[in-house]
Amino acid sequence: MATIHLDGVSKAYDKHTVFSDLTLTVDHGECFTLLGPSGCGKTVLLRLIAGFETPNAGAIRIGETKVADASGESIPPDRRDLGVVFQDYAVWPHMTVFQNVSYPLKLAKVPRDALTEQTMRAISLVNMDGLAKRLPSELSGGQQQRVALARALVAQPSIMLLDEPLSNLDANLREEMRFEIKELQHKLDITVFYVTHDQEIALAISDRMAIMDMQGKIRQIGTPAEIYEKPADLFVFNFMGVANLVTVNRRGGVLCAGTGEQPMPWAAPEGNAQSWVAGCRPSDVIITRPGQGGETALRGVVKRASFLGAMMDYLVEIDGAHLRTELETHHALTHNLIFKDGEECDIRFHTLHWFDARHMAEVTE
Repeated sequence: MATIHLDGVSKAYDKHTVFSDLTLTVDHGECFTLLGPSGCGKTVLLRLIAGFETPNAGAIRIGETKVADASGESIPPDRRDLGVVFQDYAVWPHMTVFQNVSYPLKLAKVPRDALTEQTMRAISLVNMDGLAKRLPSELSGGQQQRVALARALVAQPSIMLLDEPLSNLDANLREEMRFEIKELQHKLDITVFYVTHDQEIALAISDRMAIMDMQGKIRQIGTPAEIYEKPADLFVFNFMGVANLVTVNRRGGVLCAGTGEQPMPWAAPEGNAQSWVAGCRPSDVIITRPGQGGETALRGVVKRASFLGAMMDYLVEIDGAHLRTELETHHALTHNLIFKDGEECDIRFHTLHWFDARHMAEVTE
């Protein structure tokens, strides 16, 4: 079974600790995404699993086999039954598609007939039929990325390690390729460990995902829906997409938004904090004309109105606190919700997440 176990793994370079005592299990057959800001140690963790680095403490197992520990002894990368795809493709410009894809089999001295059969099967898996004789210079960026995927798949590994493989592609190609990666995972029943800082890709392809902070600590593990809808803390909430963070202060027994005195129409969260942060997504913010929001609405001012084609995007100020909301342009036109800069509005909320304001430093540093 291609299950990845990391037990109390630590990694440091001289005096810089990347992460310490990290424990994580990636189940067989799942697409598991490690998501975090650039420089947090995601790639280092992938390189440890691949065998390009060794841990300073702890152990790494693939299935029941220990592949590395702090003793320095480890199973070489080519014996770990895995394929690796990096951000820069790393296809050889002087080799054809066939030669690039078949290279791992050539190194393993696979017989010619089997090499040809496996190579052509891998090329077909990534929808590159008919292009086996082309050079990388004759391919698009997306096709070169498919060559890298085919090369990683040609030896029929049980694990795929993907390090930001789509970051160099344009938006349309990224969307196309992420679905192809997910399809390959299901078709081949392989374990995928995907490293990225792109929340959209992580949400789209993951069965489960982990959020890592700049100290190399895993803040939350769960399904995309669990992490997006039930963030463990303010760091996770702020990292997962556009986040509205409204400072809320306790005044005279009620909670007021920003620096003003408009009472928030909800009971105070549990806890003794005098200052809170109310978090919400743009889609959680309901904007209406003044007087149409009802008794629970807060009065705001539109500071910026942006027409984005299918969507209207508004930046609204409520007593010094700023938040974004968006709605479909068709809906805005139909319901007289096309605002201009400086117009007043009413604001209500579908959902709010409450956080202690003392943790704001984690998202502002």
